[in-house]
Amino acid sequence: MCRWRCRAGAVAACRGVGHPAWPGPGALAGLGTVTPAARPAEPDPGGTAAVARGWGAARHSWGAAPGFLAGRASENTATLGAFFPALPLLQSHGARRRHGGTRPSSAAAPARPHLGEAQRADLGGDATAATINHSLTLLQRLQELLQNGNSSDSVLRVRTAASDEAKVFHTHQLLLSLQSEVFEGLLRNQSVVTLHEPPETAALFEKFIRYLYCGGVSILLHQAIPMHQLASKYRVWGLQRGVADYMKSHLASESSQGHVVGWYHYAVRVGDAALQESCLQFLAWNLSAVLGSAEWASVSVELLLLLLERSDLVLHSELELYTAVESWLSRRQPEDAVAERVLRAIRYPMIAPSQLFRLQAQSAVLARHHGAVQDLLFQAFQFHAASPLHFAKYFDVNCSMFLPRNYLAPSWGSQWVINNPARDDRSTSFQTQLGPSSHDAGKRLTWNALFSPRWLPVSLRPVYSDSVSGAVQAARIEDGRPRLVVTPAMSSPDFAGVSFQKTVLVGVRQQGRVLVKHAYSFHQSSDEAADFLAHADLQKRTSEYLIDNSLHLHIIIKPVYHSLIKAKK
Repeated sequence: MCRWRCRAGAVAACRGVGHPAWPGPGALAGLGTVTPAARPAEPDPGGTAAVARGWGAARHSWGAAPGFLAGRASENTATLGAFFPALPLLQSHGARRRHGGTRPSSAAAPARPHLGEAQRADLGGDATAATINHSLTLLQRLQELLQNGNSSDSVLRVRTAASDEAKVFHTHQLLLSLQSEVFEGLLRNQSVVTLHEPPETAALFEKFIRYLYCGGVSILLHQAIPMHQLASKYRVWGLQRGVADYMKSHLASESSQGHVVGWYHYAVRVGDAALQESCLQFLAWNLSAVLGSAEWASVSVELLLLLLERSDLVLHSELELYTAVESWLSRRQPEDAVAERVLRAIRYPMIAPSQLFRLQAQSAVLARHHGAVQDLLFQAFQFHAASPLHFAKYFDVNCSMFLPRNYLAPSWGSQWVINNPARDDRSTSFQTQLGPSSHDAGKRLTWNALFSPRWLPVSLRPVYSDSVSGAVQAARIEDGRPRLVVTPAMSSPDFAGVSFQKTVLVGVRQQGRVLVKHAYSFHQSSDEAADFLAHADLQKRTSEYLIDNSLHLHIIIKPVYHSLIKAKK
């Protein structure tokens, strides 16, 4: 018993500083059938959980962690990396040294053979064959090499500008070179290397080295950027991909100061287009939550202008957006040219005339820059005063200024919570205003919505005949897919010059918060959203698309005006 306890304790030390959560059975895929005993989760004061493989590929989605996260003991520890990724690299490392090659980039890294597949191939299907797996013991020995410095042949000295002391790591050239071509070059002709790191990355360097030995590392939200910096600097591509996937799957995680804006700015600096787009999409679809948070003040000018250009912003109203922009301008005090660009990106025709009058009288920012937006305000008042049909004869309404965003106010749509959505078809009705113009404010339009959890296209429906066999084998229930149809309940001459874009938002619960995970848009020419919840399994009560076994939708109707006569110049 003592021997097993000692081994368990030594392996537990390999989990990193602070004893992060023990990797689940998924981390042992391909290494045999050994299953570690369950270990209690430890508290994590400031992070949010996820697990990703260093050499694998996680789902590129901001809202949900990869599928193998189910059943984790703790939600506050993130473990990145395979159990020990260095083993498949031994042969390739030797070949690289013989041929003088370099490790491929992250985009072109070749797929490595699965160890379990190789073992099965060796067995050749013999029923008497068995696999003897001592990978945990090997991992223990590797950990002891780093912990005790046994047979060390290289030394890393990590210094920071803020301190005269250096952290010393007794390492092994072979293991470092297996994981990093940068270390391979640094240690080729010398055994002692001094590395200069900023305090943020120096604080994580021990965890970074442990990853090179053990293939796993536990990180928190605030450690994602410095760990990604270390992985990028030393070209540890598996860790770099793992941290990037962790960031994309933890955009919805809650933190005291916010982190999505900071991650976006970092993605821009390092040129990670996928992470940049994931952050931008999350901010657009959950802008109301960001506007009221501490990180709104940290939004850069470039990011603010990118957001203001978008028509898929999800927020309560345009007035809410103007109020947030006014607060940003008052805090940041940018140059007049920048402030004027920002103010001209507000869609003033989407604000009611009474609110526009109040802004002109009470907004200090608008008073200071009134000359830069005076023409837009005057045009907004004209838009509200005339009928859209008459207004379109003299002004070009085919521009973003007259296109609504995704407003959550009741006049633009309706929330729809469908309890137990896999049970049967549901329908609902709601009303919206005909258009944003005050001329149309009193005109209401009724809409009918139909939801079907298992709709089958005609090509999959059973076909009956007069033969003895009867109908062709009917499609299974699981062959159906969710379907949402939204149609107007009436037609009217008032629709002339107006079409309707429909947007359906799907809310999910992430880290205790309800956020927008998906948005489906379709035009008046189509009554249903294509590929609506195509990958959602509504039969499972634990589906990520359900909140307490309910599907949370918000349907938005966006009137779009069209010029009937070419606008005069």
